[in-house]
Amino acid sequence: MKIGIVGLPNVGKSTLFRALTKKQIDVSNYPFTTIEPNVGIVAVPDERLQKLAEISHSAKITPAIIEFVDIAGLVKGAAEGEGLGNKFLSHIKETDAIAEVIRVFEDKDIIHVHNKVDPAEDAEVIHLELILKDLEIIKKRLVSVTSDVRAQKKEAVAEKENLEKMKITLEEGKLLGEVFPPADEDANNIARQLGLLTMKPIIFVCNASEAMVQNGWMPDDALKTIVGNRSFVVLSAKIEDELNSLEDAERKEFLQSMGLKRSGLDTLITTAYETLGLITFLTTGETETRAWTIPRNSTAPRAGRAIHSDFEEKFIRAEVITYEKLIEAGSYAVARERGWLRTEGKGYVVQDGDVVEFKI
Repeated sequence: MKIGIVGLPNVGKSTLFRALTKKQIDVSNYPFTTIEPNVGIVAVPDERLQKLAEISHSAKITPAIIEFVDIAGLVKGAAEGEGLGNKFLSHIKETDAIAEVIRVFEDKDIIHVHNKVDPAEDAEVIHLELILKDLEIIKKRLVSVTSDVRAQKKEAVAEKENLEKMKITLEEGKLLGEVFPPADEDANNIARQLGLLTMKPIIFVCNASEAMVQNGWMPDDALKTIVGNRSFVVLSAKIEDELNSLEDAERKEFLQSMGLKRSGLDTLITTAYETLGLITFLTTGETETRAWTIPRNSTAPRAGRAIHSDFEEKFIRAEVITYEKLIEAGSYAVARERGWLRTEGKGYVVQDGDVVEFKI
């Protein structure tokens, strides 16, 4: 799971990424992960893990993770190669979603690239560059698909129709994700194959001042129109950076003094997780208590794949209990005595917070 952090220069993007990398976890449990300088691997906050580990006397705890990729600051004209241009846009291609950092704070010492703080305008600049890049990709693809249609390749006809609809959408200045829903499998398959940027889910990260965060700042009407029904998080990158230099007790005290229940980064991480349509199931034992990431509505065999492909291919059944019931029981032995452990088959849809033991 990769979230690309994008934004104009001087919006606090680098400060936000620095705060995230301070939260970076030990990745030794994830053997296929290569850490690059611009990638932060962070844990998805989940208080359930500690409580399960206490019940099972687990030797270690392994949380679910998300990758945040710091992508070079976007400038007007990126689609034509301005600034880092195509390199910037190619980095976004590799991500699953976009965290779009928008500056909403005023600070005369930090010059805005457009000499004024206008969150709605900043968002429009970013979206225009993404639209222009997608248009370029689609036009190139249409040339080759049109040749395939002339050669009477059946599948090319449907693809050409979809590409033309997408082209019209982009030329109207709309993001593809606003028009083509997740249920449109054909459009989404094309988007994945071509790495289309405007089909990716967007989380708006409004970088505010400390006072704005404390006062519950919300987007104005102009920015609300652009955000639409997408997720947004209000935080102060500066505060988040400072928070991560504190010990746990100090962090809690600091957050309480500001009237906040949790840090903005924790909210961003969980929002990103939810935006990608992911849930967590749990496994627990003496060796390890662990959170596993799966797409929402996964069946038990598909959930098992998160652990190992054999768990999907050789699935027999799963023993399942909800996290709440296991905590209430206090142990597997008591839960079994009370009949709270359920045996589920291949058709069972795993729920967030299920504690699962697979039989293969």
